[in-house]
Amino acid sequence: MQSRLLHHFLIVCERRNITAAADFLHITQPALTRSIHKLEKTIGAKLFERLPTGVALTTQGEILARRARLMELEYRHALAEIRTLEHGLAGTLRIGAGPVWYSNLLPPVMAAFHKRFPKVRMRLTGGVINTLIDGLLAGEIDLMCGTLDFRAQAEIAKEPLLRIRHAVAARKGHPLVRQGAVSARELSLYPWLVLTDDQIGIGRIGAYFAANGLAPPAIAIETNSYAMFKLLAQGDFLAHFPEQMLVDAQKFGLTRIAHAGTFWDSEAGVAYRTTANPVKALTSFISIIKVTLPARDRRRLGAAP
Repeated sequence: MQSRLLHHFLIVCERRNITAAADFLHITQPALTRSIHKLEKTIGAKLFERLPTGVALTTQGEILARRARLMELEYRHALAEIRTLEHGLAGTLRIGAGPVWYSNLLPPVMAAFHKRFPKVRMRLTGGVINTLIDGLLAGEIDLMCGTLDFRAQAEIAKEPLLRIRHAVAARKGHPLVRQGAVSARELSLYPWLVLTDDQIGIGRIGAYFAANGLAPPAIAIETNSYAMFKLLAQGDFLAHFPEQMLVDAQKFGLTRIAHAGTFWDSEAGVAYRTTANPVKALTSFISIIKVTLPARDRRRLGAAP
C-alpha cells in the first residue's frame, strides 16, 4: 500500500471535505477522488459516505483512520530518530572489539564519548578478527576496533591507527622462563591456548613455526582472554597476545617469554562499512579514539601521531 494514499485519506478525514482536502494538498479534486477510490479498492471496503456538506467516515473508514494515524505517528518518530542519529544526538552505536581494545584502549574513549554524546547508547561486543568482520558485513555492528590483518574488501573501510606486536606469555614458573631467549623449536614443545574462533590468530601461530621449518604446535584450549590468563597460570601452557596486555597478564602471575624472531606484528585500528554519509556518532567516536589513544603506544609502535 502506498503511503501517499494513506496520507491523502488522513487529510480527507481531518477536513471532512474532498475539495478542502484537495486544496490543502495542492492537488485537484478529481486526483484526490482517484486516490480515495484506489485506496478503497485496495482495502476492499467503502471508506467515506457522501453528505450534503462533505463526507463522513464509514465504520471501516473509522477503523482504518485510527490505525493509519498510529502508522503516521510511528513514521514521524522513525524520521526523528534517524535525524537525531545522523547528528550524533541519540540512538545506539554498536562497537565490536578485540581483547586489547575492550580491555585497554576503549574504556577512556567510551567515557569521553559519553560525556560529549550522553544520549547515544554504546554497545560493546568482544570478538576476534573473523567474527568481527562477519558482524560488520552482516550489519550487526557499526564499528570494528582491532587488528586490520584481514583481506581488503570494497564494502569495508580501514583506518590504521597503531601497530600491534604480539608477545608470547606463560606463568612465571614455566620451564622456558628460566632459559632466557628460547628457540621456535622449544616453543613448539608446549601446548598452546588460543581465543575461541580466532582462525587468523591460529594461522599466525602456524606461520611463525612454518617460517622456522616446524609444524604448528598442539592447540590445547580455545577460550576468551580472561579465562586464558587464568589457565596460563595453572599449567605449562603458552599463548600470544598484544604487548599492551602484558600489564594485565602480570596481575595473573604471567610473564613474557623471550624468543627468536617476531611472532606477529601488524597494523591495528578501526574498520567500518563504506558509506557516503556516515552518521555523526560513528565519525565522532573514531575522532575521539585518535585523540585518546595513548601517545606512548603511538610512539613505541610506530603509529602516525
